[in-house]
Formats: sequence, C-alpha cells, structure tokens
Amino acid sequence: MGYYNNVFDGCNDQTDIGAVMRNGREVILQAYNWESHKHNWYKNLDSKVPDISKSGFTSAWLPPPSQSLAPEGYLPQDLYSLNSAYGSEHLLKSLLGKMKQYKVRAMADIVINHRIGTTRGHGGMYNRYDGSSLPWDEHAVTSCTGGKGNRSTGDNFNGVPNVDHTQHFVRKDIIGWLRWLRNTVGFQDFRFDFARGYSAQYVKEYIGAAKPLFSVGECWDSCNYNGHGLDYNQDSHRQRIINWIDATGQRSAAFDFTTKGILQEAVMGQYWRLRDAQGKPPGVMGWWPSRAVTFLDNHDTGSTQAHWPFPSHHIMEGYAYILTHPGIPCVFYDHFYDWGSSIHDQIVKLIDVRRRQDIHSRSTIRILEAKSNLYAAIVGEKLCMKLGDASWCPSGREWTLATSGHRYAVWHK
Repeated sequence: MGYYNNVFDGCNDQTDIGAVMRNGREVILQAYNWESHKHNWYKNLDSKVPDISKSGFTSAWLPPPSQSLAPEGYLPQDLYSLNSAYGSEHLLKSLLGKMKQYKVRAMADIVINHRIGTTRGHGGMYNRYDGSSLPWDEHAVTSCTGGKGNRSTGDNFNGVPNVDHTQHFVRKDIIGWLRWLRNTVGFQDFRFDFARGYSAQYVKEYIGAAKPLFSVGECWDSCNYNGHGLDYNQDSHRQRIINWIDATGQRSAAFDFTTKGILQEAVMGQYWRLRDAQGKPPGVMGWWPSRAVTFLDNHDTGSTQAHWPFPSHHIMEGYAYILTHPGIPCVFYDHFYDWGSSIHDQIVKLIDVRRRQDIHSRSTIRILEAKSNLYAAIVGEKLCMKLGDASWCPSGREWTLATSGHRYAVWHK
C-alpha cells in the first residue's frame, strides 16, 4: 500500500503511530457541526483550508465519511461508499488532497459501534447486510441488539444493530476498511465515536493494524453531580477516561469531558474548581495531559443539539484556558467560523502564543490562584495567564502582555 511520505513537524515516519503523541504539539479543529450536511460541506471546507492551516491547526476532524441512513453520518450502512450528505467521494478526495498540500492532517470520524442493516434477518430485524460492500450476516450483530452474535463488550447504543467486535471476521473487515481510509483515501487521524460501546482492547487492535498518526476516543459519561450541582471532586469521572486510554495500550488519546464539565462551571464565578486537592488541573489533563484532548463544545454538546453547551458569554475564557494549558486543545467550528471575526482572531492569537512559547501537551503548570473570581497559572515557565474579573498580573519585569480579552489575559517571557 503505497502512501505519500509527508513531513509534518519533523515527524516523517508515516507508520510511527506514537510520534505525534510524543511530539505533543497538536491543535485540532472540529471542522463541522450538527447542521453541516445541509451546506455542501466538503466544498465549504475546501475554501477554508488555507485559513485552517495559517491559523495553526495541525489536524481537522471531519464528519463521518460513509454513506449513512441519517444525514449527519452517525448511522452508517455501506462503509465503503464515500458519497454522503456532506458531499461526493470526488469532493472528499479533493478536500483531503488540499489538506495534504497545506499540511493539515485529516481526521476521520470512525463509527463502528453500530451499523444499519440492509435486509431483514433474525427476528425480522434489519440485521443483515446483503448487497453491501461488507455483506455481514446476523452473527455480526450483538445478541443484546437483536443479532446472533455474542453479548456486547460495552454499553448498548439502543435502537440499532450494534456490531459484535468479538467476531474475528468483523474485526478483519473493520481493519481492512480502516487501512483503506488510511492508505488509499488519505485520512491520517481517527476519532472513535461512542467508544464506550465496545471494549477498548479492540481500539488497541485497530490502531495497531491501521496505524493512524493520531487517535482520540469519545468516552462520554456524566460527571458527578449532587443536589447542589457539580461535585468539586471529579476523580472517579476522570479515572474512567484514564482506564479507557490505558486499555487501548495508551495508543489513543481521549476527549477530556471532565475538564469541559468543570471549566464550564468555573467560568461562572467558581474558579476555585480549577485546582484539585493535589494542586493540579482537575480534569484528565491534570493526570495524563499527553492523552487529554481538551475542548469546550462539539457537534453533540453544542451546535443545534445543545445537549451540554458551554456558556456562550464565556467562550473566550474557556479558550484562554485550554489553549494555554497542557493537553491537546480542540477548537469547535462554530466558535471559530460562525461567532464573528473577533472570536476567530482571538483564538488564532492564543494558538500563536502557544506555538511561540512552545507550550505542548506535557508542559509543566504551576497554579498560582484559584478562587471564585480569579484563576492564574504559569505554564512551561514561559507563559503566564489569568481568568476572571479580579485585577491581577504576574510579578517580575520579565513578563510582557501577549494578548488579552474579556476576563482573560496572557503574558509571555
């Protein structure tokens, strides 16, 4: 399988699945939202690739590429058909070619927890895949969702046939498809959808076989709440995400849902939440920053679904936090392109400061203040930042203001 050998940040070994993670200098753009399928999406993105590259993004997460029963792409049917509501196979390949030219890696959204059948089988359900490029029978579907396979190795995604990853033929076919996406279509990174639906050992196997340069999993469950709101201590929540990362053989990163849950409460005047009992950041980022993909919103939590949205008046405080801190920050399309040029430019400025001060996923952090109206920290000893409306600035003449906005400021040495 011939594949172009591109140089990304000095990482020119296209088969070294650990190089990008070790480098730790990723900034990701989620390059779509829940409504994108209505807007000739691949063409729209094609025109934005130069700006995405210039803004400092290393990878752009694209919507699920396969033909799907639902236009958003999350009910896939024929995995090898790349004609979707986002555009044709031709437009997708043209977009990926342009991204390659501008050195932005393309991240495929991998939806392999469930698959919509083409014909009725066992029990009168649509759990056969006759006439498709992967013509599985009912043994590919878990017994708990109406198939003849084994029980699920994770949580059920209800109402549709869930894929039985314990079956050797299923894994062989999924690996073939992932290798095709990686080596023939031209995706370089993977995002695993609904990763709680099947054992992380299979993610480990799939990454090992298909060799994406970077992977991230969606392990989303609820934070710990009590009668008065969000608990201060979210250790059990972040531990569950850490356990998943560990079970992938440490090959995949995971979205830091813990940090999102805490940060969106903190910006409402509870900045004390941003320092845990050990003095560290309280999310996955505080325990395993090189595997923590930090974010404010995505197509599920924000957009028109708005299942768990970040408070809109505090978006820039949120970005000032994740773009100056350890971890792997991910910016949401809506905030970057739909919320006005001021927010776009402020985000670009923060990414630029991050790059110039060489802040990376493992940078050290010293939290100086964490109280109701003020948070302040020194990151990598080269950057200092504060959030909140209390007046504060770092002591010492070596600090110069790099950028600031409503309720945030960043200094550099």
